[in-house]
Amino acid sequence: MPWAHPELYETWSPSNFAQTVKTPMLVVEGALDFRVADGQPFQIFTALQSRGVPSELLYFPDEGHWVLKPQNSQLWYKTVLAWLDQHLSP
Repeated sequence: MPWAHPELYETWSPSNFAQTVKTPMLVVEGALDFRVADGQPFQIFTALQSRGVPSELLYFPDEGHWVLKPQNSQLWYKTVLAWLDQHLSP
């Protein structure tokens, strides 16, 4: 848990490695996800944006680690497929 060993979470936070990322990144965050430390998705997204790395944030305030609600699932699929179309096209 993040509160048990905050130094480990800080050490391995993805935002600490943003300076090396060049690949476009779609960041998906469910606010109720207990597996991801609070704020980390926003930190990496902000870091990528500030470096000019193509990135997008898809935020679900009412989801956990998995996007399960039908309306959210539709948005997830639409966003992910559009992202792949944009970034994997030859």
